[in-house]
Amino acid sequence: MLKKSSLVVWGVVLFVAWNALILFFLWTRPPSFSDHSHLTEEVIRLAQDAEVELERQKDILQQISHYSALWSRRKANEAQRHHMFPAASAQPSTAAPLPQRSVVSPDAVLPVVVIACDRSTVRRCLDKLLQYRPSKKRFPIIVSQDCGHEETAKVIASYGDAVMHIRQPNLSDIPVPTDHRKFQGYYKIARHYRWALSQVFRTLKYQAAIVVEDDLEVAPDFFEYFQAAFPLLITDPTLWCISAWNDNGKEQMVDVGHAELLYRTDFFPGLGWLLLADLWDELEPKWPKAFWDDWMRQPEQRQGRSCIRPEVSRTMTFGRKGVSHGQFFDQYLKFIKLNDRFVPFTQMDLSYLKKDEYERSFLAQVYGAPEMRVEELQGNQRRELGTVRVQYTTRDSFKAFAKALGVMDDLKSGVPRAGYKGIVSFLYRGRRVYLAPPSDWTGYDPRWS
Repeated sequence: MLKKSSLVVWGVVLFVAWNALILFFLWTRPPSFSDHSHLTEEVIRLAQDAEVELERQKDILQQISHYSALWSRRKANEAQRHHMFPAASAQPSTAAPLPQRSVVSPDAVLPVVVIACDRSTVRRCLDKLLQYRPSKKRFPIIVSQDCGHEETAKVIASYGDAVMHIRQPNLSDIPVPTDHRKFQGYYKIARHYRWALSQVFRTLKYQAAIVVEDDLEVAPDFFEYFQAAFPLLITDPTLWCISAWNDNGKEQMVDVGHAELLYRTDFFPGLGWLLLADLWDELEPKWPKAFWDDWMRQPEQRQGRSCIRPEVSRTMTFGRKGVSHGQFFDQYLKFIKLNDRFVPFTQMDLSYLKKDEYERSFLAQVYGAPEMRVEELQGNQRRELGTVRVQYTTRDSFKAFAKALGVMDDLKSGVPRAGYKGIVSFLYRGRRVYLAPPSDWTGYDPRWS
């Protein structure tokens, strides 16, 4: 007779084989269309068929996992009795605790660090910052310039003592691998960020800073937003940044009439963000040579922490010229909606954004919403339902559904843009939609990239 451990192994093997056969059947059966215009619809239909079948097999997998766990515990207990190990000798958790925070006053000075290079259009950025800045003392503006571009330097100098102008001294090329020669610009950007933030936190001794780039225009309530959210950042150790940016912030995808809406997100947005000096203490020793923003999105840096982001972006980019040669700008960035009305955030109670309270409320909203299929949404059906949920369970189904609904479909270390607990919130044809994993979701898979 087979041992119980062998039965568990064979159960897993049979489950995987059966699941593979079902998926193979779903994805390889001949298409029922002759017009290539129906290709997207067929991909979505197949993805949703696969979702249904995976759900059907889920109970089997859970039973296998249950009996496997029981068997493992039984074997562990037998070994414990045999070797007379007391229960107290169990190994402690290896999860790293979140870094300790310094005490920071909620009224601390919040300098705005403008990362500049060779765009003389930095004037547009600076003009809006100065126009909306409520206090020079609370929000000093520091322009850190790389590249040695004299025309840009003259523009910055024309503001006199309204801004502080500092210059990155090392303008040399950076030795890079042969296959990275075309990415020289990304290496220089990372070097500049490291130097600029070190000046702000090491030399000037600020406790926090707001970082923007020279091609960003800010909203009328840009400073109000950061001033109101700052106390959350210094009191909630599960937060590591406040961002002004919504990655899915196209005008038709946000609720412009509720510009006061704020969210937690596991995705580092950048593009106008507030950080503490303590975070720089943590990041500076291991700062990357290039692609610093994607590096920030890796689990080793994020450590399970989140950012706050708005429904409607408080920054927009006007910089088509850059290291990405305008492709991303033309396809996406130029369509982001910039908030155009002032929201008095400092008069609002933002405690709902603290982790425990937020998760109780947000997850109840998401998983209390009725589930719909993508083609029903595309057909504008069942309008009476209001807020709805579209469920995905695999990387491929997320990408297929996101693309079909107009959501950014790329993943960084498994985290979707603007996502929290795997959930992406947006408007589709005027209704709130949550693109969400199953309610028993257990965490991000970094292989989903």
